[in-house]
Amino acid sequence: MNIKINSLHFKTDQKLDDFIESKVGKLYNLFDNITSSEVNLKVDKDKSHENKIAEIRLDVPGADIYAKKVAKTFEESTDLAVEALRKQLIRHKERLKN
Repeated sequence: MNIKINSLHFKTDQKLDDFIESKVGKLYNLFDNITSSEVNLKVDKDKSHENKIAEIRLDVPGADIYAKKVAKTFEESTDLAVEALRKQLIRHKERLKN
């Protein structure tokens, strides 16, 4: 399992890294053909409360699966992105079976 976490213009703490690895790691249990994953964390310059962006890209044979979500916290945006990826992985598995 290869999870790469990038944060633009700030440094993440170990607690956030562990949270992200835990959530993304659950996707590996759902679909074991994931070769790697990349998580990009950004803070939008917008002054609204929902300015934490999590972008997650999964490399799977035959496709790249991507989700980008914005929320009040990085944990919440990561949760939303992982849920979107989970749905995409399920659809991808169904296409492979057919």
